[in-house]
Amino acid sequence: MKKIGIIGAMDEEVSRLKENMQVEKIEKKAGMEFFAGILSGKNVVVVRSGIGKVNAGICTQILVDDFQVEGVINTGIAGSLKNEINIGDIVLSKDCLQHDMDATGFGYKPGVIPRMEQSTFIADETLVDLARKVNKEVNPDIAAYVGRVVSGDQFVSDNKKKEFLVSEFQGYCTEMEGAAIAQVCYLNEIPFLIIRAISDKADNSATMDYSEFEAKAIEHTVHLVTGMMKQL
Repeated sequence: MKKIGIIGAMDEEVSRLKENMQVEKIEKKAGMEFFAGILSGKNVVVVRSGIGKVNAGICTQILVDDFQVEGVINTGIAGSLKNEINIGDIVLSKDCLQHDMDATGFGYKPGVIPRMEQSTFIADETLVDLARKVNKEVNPDIAAYVGRVVSGDQFVSDNKKKEFLVSEFQGYCTEMEGAAIAQVCYLNEIPFLIIRAISDKADNSATMDYSEFEAKAIEHTVHLVTGMMKQL
């Protein structure tokens, strides 16, 4: 991969990466600023997509069409869906799906996208393995889990919804962008990896935990992505 697109959902997630970059060009498209340059010796384009699946999908397609990226890494934060995955830990996507895709009225299972061959999008194994290795080096204080990222345009903060996402989809974490990015990468036949630092437990304590742990979660993902660029 000669050029990597790095997407964050919020300013806080990408500002640290931009600080570590040698920025060569800035372009604004669809209300988003794309920062092209060098990060740890690798050609990258760093961008804030905004929150939600539509913003994330648009951002990813622009990276493919206008910047010719050959792979996408999406950093961010998420709510844990497993008891053993603690606040501060990292989830690396084995695969991704959209938990709010619901065409059950037409006979489809929850999460299935009608008229598509795939509704669960598999992350690149090489990127997953590299991320797991690098995380041990740069974030020795936290664990990295490989599992399913489930995405939807909703902030999950109640136990009933959390239990549904676990029982129906076997999700490891839940957030609002990853599966949309994964779908665009699948359609364009380029590799992807979703990295999610856990900021809350996606239950009744979610609103209390979020602000307290957000900064630390972002710090871990920045360390990981920067370390990966050195080895890609």
